[in-house]
Amino acid sequence: MIRPIVAIVGRPNVGKSTLFNRLVGRRQALVRDTPGVTRDRLYGRVSFERWQATVIDTGGFDPSSEEPLIEGVRRQVLTAVDEADLVLFVVDAREGATALDLEITRILRRGGRAVVLAANKVDVGAQESALAELYRLGFGDPAPVSAEHGRGVAELLEVLRARFPTPASPASKPQVPVHVAVVGRPNVGKSSLVNAMIGAERVLVHEAPGTTRDAVDTTLVYEGRTYVLVDTAGIRRKGRVQEPLEKLAVVMALKSLERCHVALVVVDASEGVTAQDAHIAGYANEAGRAAVVVVNKWDLVPRGLVRKAEVVEQVRDRLPFLDYAPVCFTSATRAEGIPELFDTIDQVAAEARRRIPGNAVTEALRAAIARRPVSLRGDALTIQSASQVAIQPPTFALRVNRPRDVHFSYERYLVKSLRHAFGLAGSPIRLSLRKATSSRTRANRVRR
Repeated sequence: MIRPIVAIVGRPNVGKSTLFNRLVGRRQALVRDTPGVTRDRLYGRVSFERWQATVIDTGGFDPSSEEPLIEGVRRQVLTAVDEADLVLFVVDAREGATALDLEITRILRRGGRAVVLAANKVDVGAQESALAELYRLGFGDPAPVSAEHGRGVAELLEVLRARFPTPASPASKPQVPVHVAVVGRPNVGKSSLVNAMIGAERVLVHEAPGTTRDAVDTTLVYEGRTYVLVDTAGIRRKGRVQEPLEKLAVVMALKSLERCHVALVVVDASEGVTAQDAHIAGYANEAGRAAVVVVNKWDLVPRGLVRKAEVVEQVRDRLPFLDYAPVCFTSATRAEGIPELFDTIDQVAAEARRRIPGNAVTEALRAAIARRPVSLRGDALTIQSASQVAIQPPTFALRVNRPRDVHFSYERYLVKSLRHAFGLAGSPIRLSLRKATSSRTRANRVRR
């Protein structure tokens, strides 16, 4: 289905992100009673009965400010307006039409897009009498809503649907995209890397740490393959995270790992692998996601000072639990290493989805136990059968004689044996040790 695009714009702190969350039906955008929380463009899907649209949340629009970060937000807003089929202009009904609202109105008129005016923060019916002043903006009847309480949202959706009643159907089934989360500590170049992969300024880049707050999703097609890139907030050590807004941003960054297929763990080539990099890599490993270690800012390392092989060795030394993850070298500012990075993402995503026949798994593990037998309280470890029970990550169920007595170090050996036999590069491997069934039990099952 080809969905219309609706851009939500307005001055700071009028409730755009709250309305965005209400429309998409989940808390995707950070919300805080502070101006300037949203900075990048956030995309979501709104469904109303059988009608669907893509909605874009934007940062607070202040055309008069010359501060560099606000200028970057303004570019993001204008880009969203250019992409949109319709602009949803949100104002604060309690404050009426402010001078900044009038300035935004002039800009929207020059853009030539259709505009629907939403008067937010109308919490009770008596407040609707204050809407008369909003007619001076010239966008027709304002739609009264309370994004916080959900009042008037269904009526607003009726207005939006009336503008785009019948989306066209696609000619073919859309390709399932690979979701890629870009994680790392602040200022390692995550947003710059996302922009380089997209080939445009999709997310705001600024030298100040903490520029990215929301987890920003971007769908793109690269050489015929579809991806959803998720740029996330920089994750600092817990002891350094003080502001509630930053805590929320970190929580959303970690949640992005739960919904991705591949995690790009970005480190700064000029600083090497730090302890915090190891913590973040640990989050990706615990989430069971396929991972790629991206050594960014490679252009800042003087030529000949250090070889790539030495950096890979450092990565393996400081991230031993991520020894299965390939390492890519990029320069986001120069857009170097991007084709190789996409190829690596494809490889690890495919490996994470692989399914291996049970007889091959059993044979490989029996050979591994024969190479390195182990005694468990006087009994030799034996394996009855093994099979793959899940993908993303590849998970294997093993029926052995003493599952509770197998030491975790021997489990690591079995995991390495599976990786040696089948590859599965980029993915963690999970084992589930279960008690082998006795011959008597199996006979009873056959009789039944």
